[in-house]
Amino acid sequence: MLSVLITIYHYNLYPLVQQLHQQCEAANIAFEILTQDDASESVHNLENEKINQLKYAQFFVLPKNVGYRENKNLLAQKAKYPWLLILDGDCLIPQEDFIQNYLNAIQEDVDGVYGGRKHPEVCPSDQQKLRWKYGKFMEDNPLDNRMKKPYESFLFNNTLIRKSIFEQVKFDASFQKYGHDDTLFSFELKRIGARLHHLDNPVVHDDIDSNEVYYQKTKGATDNLLYLYKNKKVPANYTKLLRLIHFLHATKMYYLVQFAYKFLEKPLKKNLTGSQPSLLAFNCFRLGYACQKL
Repeated sequence: MLSVLITIYHYNLYPLVQQLHQQCEAANIAFEILTQDDASESVHNLENEKINQLKYAQFFVLPKNVGYRENKNLLAQKAKYPWLLILDGDCLIPQEDFIQNYLNAIQEDVDGVYGGRKHPEVCPSDQQKLRWKYGKFMEDNPLDNRMKKPYESFLFNNTLIRKSIFEQVKFDASFQKYGHDDTLFSFELKRIGARLHHLDNPVVHDDIDSNEVYYQKTKGATDNLLYLYKNKKVPANYTKLLRLIHFLHATKMYYLVQFAYKFLEKPLKKNLTGSQPSLLAFNCFRLGYACQKL
C-alpha cells in the first residue's frame, strides 16, 4: 500500500526510520521504507546500515553521486506500492499519528497530498538565523493559505503522491544546483491536472543551514529559477519572484536594479551572513542577483 522514500546525503537517518517504522506497523498496513544515500561515504552510514535490520526497510548507498533529484527518481523506481510518501531525511516528526493522518487522506479523487512543514520556534543559533527566518516566516505556510494555491504551495519535503502520477512527471535532473525542483514539479502536476490536497500534518525542519551556506545556496536556487524562466519551463506568473523578474525584464527596468546591486551587493551579504539577517535584505539580494544574471 505505502512506500516511504527518504533520500539523504551525509546524515544519520536511523532514528527517523525507527519512528516511521513503528507508526507503519501500528497502522497495520502493507508498507516498505526505502532510504538511499547519494554516495556521501559518510560515517553516518554505519548507523544507517541498521535500517536493514528492520522488517520491510532497506538502506541503499549509490556508487556515485547523482544529485538529490535523480536520487529521488531512482528510489521511486524501486518502490513497489501505489502510494509514495516522500520525506526529507533532515526532518523530525512531532505527531504520533503522522502516518495514519496520511492514510486517512487517501481517496479515489486525490492524486497527491502535502502535509506541510514548520521550523523550530527558537532559532538554534545566530549563525543559522537566515535559513531559520526564511523558513519560519516565508515557508511555514498554514493550511488555509496553502489551500488557496494548491499547486504553487505543493512542496516535496513531506508529500504523499500516487506512484503513477510521480512517474508521469519525475524530478528534472538536468539542472544540478539547489532549489526550485518543487516549482517545476508542482507546475507539471498542474499541467497534467493532478488532483492535489493539503493537510495539516507537518514535519519539523531540523538540519538548518548556516547563514553563509544558505546565502550561497540561494544563488544556486536563483540560477535555477532563471533557467526555468528563460527556457519557459514554467509560466512567468507562476511565483511572486518570477512575476517581478518578468516585469523588470519586459520593461527593461532590470538595468536599474543591476546598477543598484553593484553598490548594495557587499552590504547585503554582510547583513545576510551576520548575526541579525533581514528578510528585506534577503529579498533585495535575490532580486538583485537575478537581475544581474538577466
